[in-house]
Amino acid sequence: MDQFPGDPLGKDAIDGGAPERQESRDSLFLTAELRVADAPDCTPVRLRNLSAGGLMAEFAEGLEQGLPVEFDIRGIGWVPGRVAWSAAGRIGVAFDHQIDPMLARKPVGNGAHTPVFAKPPLTRN
Repeated sequence: MDQFPGDPLGKDAIDGGAPERQESRDSLFLTAELRVADAPDCTPVRLRNLSAGGLMAEFAEGLEQGLPVEFDIRGIGWVPGRVAWSAAGRIGVAFDHQIDPMLARKPVGNGAHTPVFAKPPLTRN
């Protein structure tokens, strides 16, 4: 009865036998700029998750595996990497060097005080 050497629906079948990821991924919904390396044009994309070693972004056109790309990520700046996979309107990118993904989550602005226009008007009773 052992026709198959392993479980066809097991872990190896799901991730293609690739080694397990060692980094945690931070699910988020941020916009970033994407450009193919050395190209002048940028395209806005939505980041769906981010880790120290890579990201997943929505990108309908798809890109060739191994293609060098760069992302301008808020709080981090331009990060070079290579397309690891492309399918179903999303791409996975492996960065050329590690980043701190928590920098992308830092609030924008100095946060020292609430601007006057954002405060509700006070009424006297």
